[in-house]
Amino acid sequence: MNTYAKYCPNVWLAKTETKHDKGDVIEVTNKYGDEKEHVVHNLIVERNGFFYYSITRADGFDSQERAKNKADKLLNASQNAKERSESYFKKSQRDAEFLSLGEPIKVGHHSEKRHRAMYENAWKQTGKAVEEDKKAQEYESRAEYWQDKAGKIDLSMPESIEHFTKLAEEKARIHEEYKNGTRKREHSYSLTYANKERKEAEDNLKKAIILWGSGEDSFQ
Repeated sequence: MNTYAKYCPNVWLAKTETKHDKGDVIEVTNKYGDEKEHVVHNLIVERNGFFYYSITRADGFDSQERAKNKADKLLNASQNAKERSESYFKKSQRDAEFLSLGEPIKVGHHSEKRHRAMYENAWKQTGKAVEEDKKAQEYESRAEYWQDKAGKIDLSMPESIEHFTKLAEEKARIHEEYKNGTRKREHSYSLTYANKERKEAEDNLKKAIILWGSGEDSFQ
C-alpha cells in the first residue's frame, strides 16, 4: 500500500514499496483509508526499503484548489450565519411597535406575564442575532485568508520552479542593491533581512528543483 510522507511544509511525498517511473499513475492512501490517484514525478530518496516520490493529484487538485474550496465553504457559512442573524432580528422586532410605546409593566395585572415575555423574547432574539452576525464576520475573515492562499504558488506545485526562480533572482537583486548602496536602507536591519529573504528563496528553489526538476534544471 502506498502512503503519504511529509517532505516539508505543504509537500507530501508518496511512500512506496516498489519502484515507479516518472509519469506513472499510482493510488496513495491517507491515514483515514481514502485513496486518491497521483502522478509520479521524481524519486526523492530511497530509504529502508521504501521509495519516496514527489507526486501531484491526477485530477489536478492542488493547494490552490484546496484553498479555494475552503474559502467557498467559509463564505457559504458566513452567508448562512447572516441569514440566521436577519431571521433572529426580525423575530426580535415582533412586538417592537408595542414596546416602543414605553408602556410600563403593570405588576399584578393580567398583562404582566405577556408583557415580560415580550421583553424577554426581544432580548433573546437580539442576542442570537448579534451572535450570528459575529460568526458571519469571523467566517468572512477566515475566507479572506484562504482566498489569498488560493492565488499563491507553493512547493507542492511543479510551477514552483518558475516561481522561485523569479523570486530568488528578485531577492538576490534587492540584497545586492542594499550592499552596494543603490537601494536606501529603511533601517539598520534592512541588509540582514534582505539576505535572509534571499537565502529562503534560494533554499525553496533548490527544493523545487529536487521535487519537480527534469534533470536539466540546475541552481547556480
